[in-house]
Amino acid sequence: MSKIEDILTRYRSGSHESLIPILQDVQAEEGYLSEEAVVNIGRFLGMSTTKIYGLATFYDQFRFVPAGRIHLRICNGTTCFINGSGKLIAALKETLGVEPDQPTRDGRFSYELVACMGGCNDGPVVCSGDSFYTHVRAEDIPEMIKKLKVLADLK
Repeated sequence: MSKIEDILTRYRSGSHESLIPILQDVQAEEGYLSEEAVVNIGRFLGMSTTKIYGLATFYDQFRFVPAGRIHLRICNGTTCFINGSGKLIAALKETLGVEPDQPTRDGRFSYELVACMGGCNDGPVVCSGDSFYTHVRAEDIPEMIKKLKVLADLK
């Protein structure tokens, strides 16, 4: 049984109310929502893939491409933006060579922009897994990426 099928067995077939929890579970398991997953979910719930994509694209939490082995979340909320998250994002683009929500060519890194992570007094904030980095400046990014590459290579 595939991972997606295993997840679907936890829900009642045809129950449209289960869509968001199913999408969350599939993404948590696979890291993103693949075309195959959306098709299987559609069959299970009796919904068109168009409706599923429409709902999933409404929410920022869902991804349609795999994340890098190290996935960074960058707070771009008002306070973090005022404290320099824009420069931080520009430094990430330059250092990694990709836009938000795109993995690097080697699959090591990806990053996304989030509205707020609740660290307004300590921003800009960057999160990698369970680690939070506070007061991050653009000039910190190359060294941070260098250190995180070691972790990416271990995954």
